[in-house]
Amino acid sequence: MAMAQIVSQSSNFPEIVELNVGGQVYVTRRETLTAVPNSLLWTKFTQGSPRDLPKDSKGRFFFDRDGFLFRYILDYLRDSELFLPEFFKEKRGLQKEADFFQLPELSRRLAAPESELTSPVTSPSGRTLRSPGAVSGYITIGYRGSYTIGRDIQADAKFRRVARITVCSKISLAKEVFGETLNESRDPDRPPDKYTSRYYLKYNFLEQAFDRLAEAGFHMVACNSTGTCSYGSNDPGEDKLWTSYTEYVFSRRTD
Repeated sequence: MAMAQIVSQSSNFPEIVELNVGGQVYVTRRETLTAVPNSLLWTKFTQGSPRDLPKDSKGRFFFDRDGFLFRYILDYLRDSELFLPEFFKEKRGLQKEADFFQLPELSRRLAAPESELTSPVTSPSGRTLRSPGAVSGYITIGYRGSYTIGRDIQADAKFRRVARITVCSKISLAKEVFGETLNESRDPDRPPDKYTSRYYLKYNFLEQAFDRLAEAGFHMVACNSTGTCSYGSNDPGEDKLWTSYTEYVFSRRTD
C-alpha cells in the first residue's frame, strides 16, 4: 500500500487512543501503537479504519487478549526496551502475547536466557557498578534516630539528625558497594570473606545509601524497627522523647 494511503487511513484514528485489552483500559498515542512496522497494531492502526475494529460499550477499541501482560507490550512499543520485574513468572505468557501482536524482536528476547533480558545496572554518571563478577549476598543498613512530640499531638514532631548509618555485611560486599564512602572499621585487618557489623557511612541521609545499593543491583527485602518512649524529665507535661533503631535488609542475586 502506498505511503500516502497509509497516512490517509491512519489519520482517521484519533491521536490519543483508548484501548480495552481483556477488560484492562489503556490510553496511549497512536504513534506508540504503530511504532513497530508490520506488527499487528501497526497494521490495524495504519491500514485499517476505526470501523473495522471491535469496540466495547464505551467506544474503546477492544482486543480479547491478556490485559495484565499488555502493559509490557505497550512499554516495549514506547521505548523498544524490555524491563521486567524481579521474579517475573509470566515470561512464557508474555512471549505468547508478543507472537500474537507480531513483535518478533520482543519474542526473540523473551526466548533468550534470563541474563540477556536486561542491561547491566549503571549509575547516573554512566558508570557500571555491578561487574560481571558480582556475587550474591546481603547488606543490612541500620540507624538510630530520636524525635520529640509535644503534649499537643497535632504539633509537628521535632526530629534530630541521624547520628550514624551502620553497615553489616561481608567485608568484600561492603567495600564493593560503598567504596570511599565507607568509614574504616575497628577491625580493618579482617579478610574480605568475613562478616562485620562495625562499618558506618560518611552519609547524613539514608537515601544516599539506598541509591548506592540500587546502583549495585541490590533490592530491599525486609525492614525492622523498634522504639522506646521517655519523658525529658519527671514532669509528665514535658515533651516525650522517642528513640528508635531501624534496620533495612538488602539482597542481590546473581544466579
